[in-house]
Amino acid sequence: MSGRSIKGTLRSVWSPELGNRRDVDVYLPASYASGRRYPVVYMQDGQNLSDPSQAFAGTWRLDEALQTLAERGVEPIVVGIHNTAGRLGEYSPFPDPKHKGGDGDRYLTFVSATLKPRIDRLFRTRRGAAHTALAGSSMGGLISLYGWLRRPDVFGLAAAMSPSLWFGHAELFDFVESARLPRGRLYLDVGTAEGAGTLRDARSLVERLEDKGLPEGRRFAYVEDRGGRHEEAAWAGRLEDAMAFLLAGRLTR
Repeated sequence: MSGRSIKGTLRSVWSPELGNRRDVDVYLPASYASGRRYPVVYMQDGQNLSDPSQAFAGTWRLDEALQTLAERGVEPIVVGIHNTAGRLGEYSPFPDPKHKGGDGDRYLTFVSATLKPRIDRLFRTRRGAAHTALAGSSMGGLISLYGWLRRPDVFGLAAAMSPSLWFGHAELFDFVESARLPRGRLYLDVGTAEGAGTLRDARSLVERLEDKGLPEGRRFAYVEDRGGRHEEAAWAGRLEDAMAFLLAGRLTR
């Protein structure tokens, strides 16, 4: 069934783990009245997804992507978690010598132990890890990648779009080396115009994942967006691909 998604907002959601509040947007498929249960994608930087009046630098055009995906039979519930003034710390798994941070585990506990149970209680979700995804870009991509590796019992799918692999670089790559690879799917991408260091880090991560037994294929997709920059417009252009791979195991192009 196609049609526009239905958006609502949970206002001022309290996080006992982080000691703060934030709004959380929930996008329900147009077919929600059917009574079915749906996979859930938890997206970081939620205010940038669809509302130009809230977005930092343009939106991800989430509504358009969801409508196109629905026409192809891919229908998730999307939970857009707004960021806070503590964004850098919350999205960083490890502290960086210059930028500090390192509250990623507490943020993941907020999503898994406080927010997810509320979403599962209020909406008809498919609750298992195989149907639960994290997704984001930049620092949001970093915490999504980390969450997939750190909490595979909750998040069996992840889309790390242009992840900020430079943040806590050595500790992050050491963690990837030592982590046990989950059984679920990972989508990773980068724009070739994001800088030589960013592209080098992404390719290095791909090599490490392949060495650990995760070659590109049914469980892992890596996309280099030729000419893509580190910006919302580029991520919007790749969002449909990311969602399709996570939820249906295939790229759209």
